[in-house]
Amino acid sequence: MEYTSLDSYQHYSECAELVEGLGYYLVELKISPQRGVTQVQSVVASRDPSENISVNDCAKVHRILLARLEEILGTDNISMELSSPGMERNIKNAAEFKFFVGRKIRVFSKSASDWIGGELLSSDSEKLSLKVESENPEKDGQTKTVEYQDIAKAKFIHI
Repeated sequence: MEYTSLDSYQHYSECAELVEGLGYYLVELKISPQRGVTQVQSVVASRDPSENISVNDCAKVHRILLARLEEILGTDNISMELSSPGMERNIKNAAEFKFFVGRKIRVFSKSASDWIGGELLSSDSEKLSLKVESENPEKDGQTKTVEYQDIAKAKFIHI
Protein backbone atom coordinates (compact mmCIF):
# COMPACT_ATOMS: atom_id res chain seq x y z
CA MET A 1 0.00 0.00 0.00
CA GLU A 2 1.29 3.44 -0.87
CA TYR A 3 1.33 6.52 1.31
CA THR A 4 0.44 9.65 -0.65
CA SER A 5 0.16 12.85 1.35
CA LEU A 6 -3.42 14.09 1.24
CA ASP A 7 -2.12 17.65 0.90
CA SER A 8 -0.86 16.70 -2.56
CA TYR A 9 -4.47 16.42 -3.82
CA GLN A 10 -5.95 19.49 -5.49
CA HIS A 11 -7.59 21.85 -2.94
CA TYR A 12 -7.47 19.24 -0.16
CA SER A 13 -5.75 21.51 2.37
CA GLU A 14 -8.28 24.34 2.09
CA CYS A 15 -11.23 21.97 2.26
CA ALA A 16 -9.83 19.81 5.08
CA GLU A 17 -9.36 22.88 7.26
CA LEU A 18 -12.99 23.86 6.73
CA VAL A 19 -14.32 20.34 7.41
CA GLU A 20 -12.18 19.98 10.54
CA GLY A 21 -13.59 23.30 11.77
CA LEU A 22 -17.02 21.64 11.61
CA GLY A 23 -15.77 18.75 13.78
CA TYR A 24 -15.10 16.09 11.11
CA TYR A 25 -12.20 14.70 9.08
CA LEU A 26 -11.99 15.00 5.30
CA VAL A 27 -10.82 11.52 4.35
CA GLU A 28 -11.01 11.81 0.59
CA LEU A 29 -11.48 14.60 -1.97
CA LYS A 30 -11.52 14.02 -5.73
CA ILE A 31 -12.18 16.88 -8.12
CA SER A 32 -12.53 16.16 -11.84
CA PRO A 33 -13.99 18.19 -14.70
CA GLN A 34 -16.37 16.15 -16.88
CA ARG A 35 -18.40 17.52 -19.82
CA GLY A 36 -18.54 21.07 -18.53
CA VAL A 37 -19.44 20.06 -14.96
CA THR A 38 -16.95 19.72 -12.12
CA GLN A 39 -17.50 16.40 -10.36
CA VAL A 40 -16.53 16.27 -6.69
CA GLN A 41 -16.42 13.12 -4.59
CA SER A 42 -15.66 13.44 -0.90
CA VAL A 43 -15.71 11.28 2.19
CA VAL A 44 -15.96 12.62 5.75
CA ALA A 45 -15.48 10.79 9.04
CA SER A 46 -16.28 11.55 12.65
CA ARG A 47 -13.43 12.67 14.89
CA ASP A 48 -14.77 10.34 17.59
CA PRO A 49 -14.09 6.69 16.66
CA SER A 50 -17.13 5.57 18.65
CA GLU A 51 -19.51 7.73 16.58
CA ASN A 52 -20.70 7.28 13.01
CA ILE A 53 -21.58 9.99 10.51
CA SER A 54 -25.30 10.60 10.08
CA VAL A 55 -27.20 11.89 7.06
CA ASN A 56 -27.60 15.21 8.91
CA ASP A 57 -23.82 15.40 9.42
CA CYS A 58 -23.26 14.77 5.71
CA ALA A 59 -25.84 17.42 4.76
CA LYS A 60 -24.21 19.98 7.06
CA VAL A 61 -20.73 19.38 5.61
CA HIS A 62 -22.11 19.23 2.04
CA ARG A 63 -23.68 22.73 2.27
CA ILE A 64 -20.56 24.38 3.65
CA LEU A 65 -18.05 22.46 1.52
CA LEU A 66 -19.99 23.03 -1.71
CA ALA A 67 -20.07 26.79 -1.09
CA ARG A 68 -16.32 26.77 -0.43
CA LEU A 69 -15.57 24.76 -3.57
CA GLU A 70 -17.70 27.11 -5.68
CA GLU A 71 -15.58 29.98 -4.36
CA ILE A 72 -12.24 28.17 -4.86
CA LEU A 73 -13.08 26.83 -8.33
CA GLY A 74 -14.88 29.97 -9.51
CA THR A 75 -17.98 28.12 -10.71
CA ASP A 76 -21.34 27.00 -9.43
CA ASN A 77 -21.52 24.21 -12.01
CA ILE A 78 -20.45 21.55 -9.51
CA SER A 79 -21.94 18.12 -8.89
CA MET A 80 -20.84 16.95 -5.45
CA GLU A 81 -21.25 13.57 -3.79
CA LEU A 82 -20.40 13.43 -0.09
CA SER A 83 -20.54 10.27 2.00
CA SER A 84 -19.31 8.63 5.18
CA PRO A 85 -16.58 5.98 5.04
CA GLY A 86 -19.26 3.30 5.47
CA MET A 87 -18.97 -0.07 7.16
CA GLU A 88 -17.15 -1.74 4.30
CA ARG A 89 -14.63 0.92 3.36
CA ASN A 90 -11.49 -0.27 1.66
CA ILE A 91 -8.70 2.01 2.78
CA LYS A 92 -7.13 3.16 -0.48
CA ASN A 93 -4.27 5.38 0.67
CA ALA A 94 -2.13 4.74 3.74
CA ALA A 95 -2.46 8.44 4.63
CA GLU A 96 -6.12 7.71 5.56
CA PHE A 97 -5.15 5.56 8.56
CA LYS A 98 -4.61 8.63 10.78
CA PHE A 99 -8.34 9.35 10.60
CA PHE A 100 -9.28 5.92 11.90
CA VAL A 101 -7.15 5.66 15.06
CA GLY A 102 -9.30 3.96 17.71
CA ARG A 103 -11.36 2.04 15.13
CA LYS A 104 -11.14 -1.63 14.31
CA ILE A 105 -9.50 -2.43 11.01
CA ARG A 106 -7.86 -5.36 9.33
CA VAL A 107 -4.92 -5.43 6.96
CA PHE A 108 -3.80 -8.20 4.64
CA SER A 109 -0.10 -8.75 5.26
CA LYS A 110 1.91 -9.80 2.21
CA SER A 111 4.60 -11.43 4.35
CA ALA A 112 2.16 -13.41 6.53
CA SER A 113 -0.28 -14.08 3.66
CA ASP A 114 -3.08 -13.50 6.15
CA TRP A 115 -5.35 -10.84 7.64
CA ILE A 116 -4.26 -9.08 10.83
CA GLY A 117 -7.08 -7.33 12.66
CA GLY A 118 -7.52 -5.15 15.67
CA GLU A 119 -7.80 -1.62 16.98
CA LEU A 120 -5.68 0.93 15.15
CA LEU A 121 -3.43 2.51 17.77
CA SER A 122 -1.32 4.83 15.61
CA SER A 123 -0.02 5.53 12.13
CA ASP A 124 2.63 7.65 10.47
CA SER A 125 4.00 7.98 6.94
CA GLU A 126 5.61 4.50 6.96
CA LYS A 127 3.72 2.14 9.28
CA LEU A 128 0.79 1.55 11.59
CA SER A 129 0.36 -0.13 14.96
CA LEU A 130 -2.54 -2.39 15.88
CA LYS A 131 -3.73 -3.90 19.13
CA VAL A 132 -4.29 -7.37 17.70
CA GLU A 133 -7.58 -9.20 18.15
CA SER A 134 -7.07 -12.90 17.59
CA GLU A 135 -8.63 -16.20 18.54
CA ASN A 136 -5.10 -17.29 19.44
CA PRO A 137 -4.63 -16.31 23.14
CA GLU A 138 -0.89 -15.83 22.59
CA LYS A 139 -1.48 -13.11 19.96
CA ASP A 140 -4.66 -11.47 21.32
CA GLY A 141 -3.96 -8.04 22.79
CA GLN A 142 -0.43 -7.81 21.44
CA THR A 143 0.74 -4.69 19.64
CA LYS A 144 1.75 -5.36 16.05
CA THR A 145 3.51 -2.87 13.78
CA VAL A 146 2.93 -3.28 10.05
CA GLU A 147 4.80 -1.32 7.40
CA TYR A 148 2.68 0.00 4.55
CA GLN A 149 4.84 -1.74 1.96
CA ASP A 150 3.73 -5.06 3.55
CA ILE A 151 0.00 -4.25 3.24
CA ALA A 152 -1.87 -5.58 0.21
CA LYS A 153 -5.36 -4.46 1.38
CA ALA A 154 -6.97 -2.78 4.37
CA LYS A 155 -10.58 -2.36 5.48
CA PHE A 156 -12.83 -1.82 8.46
CA ILE A 157 -13.78 -4.75 10.64
CA HIS A 158 -17.56 -5.18 10.69
CA ILE A 159 -18.92 -5.01 14.22
